[in-house]
Amino acid sequence: MRPRPPIKGRGIFNGTGLIIAGLTATLVALVFPIWSYADRSGVTGANVLSAETVRTPYGPLSALDRDFVTKVRLAGLWELPAGQLAQGKGTTDAVRTAGQHLIDGHTFLDQRVREVAQRLGLGLPNEPNDQQKQWLATLSAAQGQDFDRQFANILRFAHGKVFSVVAQVRASTQNSLVRGLADDANTTVLDHIKILEATGNVDFAHLARDLAATSPPAGTGTPPLTDPGAAVPIAPSPSPTYTLPPAVTGPPPTNSP
Repeated sequence: MRPRPPIKGRGIFNGTGLIIAGLTATLVALVFPIWSYADRSGVTGANVLSAETVRTPYGPLSALDRDFVTKVRLAGLWELPAGQLAQGKGTTDAVRTAGQHLIDGHTFLDQRVREVAQRLGLGLPNEPNDQQKQWLATLSAAQGQDFDRQFANILRFAHGKVFSVVAQVRASTQNSLVRGLADDANTTVLDHIKILEATGNVDFAHLARDLAATSPPAGTGTPPLTDPGAAVPIAPSPSPTYTLPPAVTGPPPTNSP
């Protein structure tokens, strides 16, 4: 039997097949890491968005936005009573003035947060959390100058914590109602920080240690973003203004001989 002659073009097909196989392998190598990373937690990006962010007429409302609205309400539920305690128990004009600022500021903010929550369809707490109740119990038990110190340091610590939350929300929110509330909260919280420091009772070294010890670790992630669509623009509300007490002055310097 004579050998079968070779089929013309077989070598060309074999070479083309090798090239296609190589390109396919390269494509798989590039796509697999992306697919693997997206599904590493078992939740796709679309599911994360639907789980944490909801659409509203005022723009997307993230989990961080909702937490912020709750925190504004909680702040008023305990800082208003704290301000009333300072009005009655403070031993200096500066402490009593700080108490009045808390009352004025959180009366204003509480009205604002209830308006925002109603328009967004959010529920709000009606009593302080356990930590805030403990702070109020501490202030209720303190007397005299000890009350002045406890009041200034507890409230300054709490305002330092919420100040960073306000900044984060204001920088990242896509919701116009939340953005306006963050503007008002920023003005009010900064006023309260100044007024508490003006009492002369804030221990800044101790405050720095406490804030550092309770700060969350860096890199905890950012809220997911969605297309804001036709968000309703909101005109900023008038910023509240309060009269600060005169700056606390130390004893006059002594003249050296």
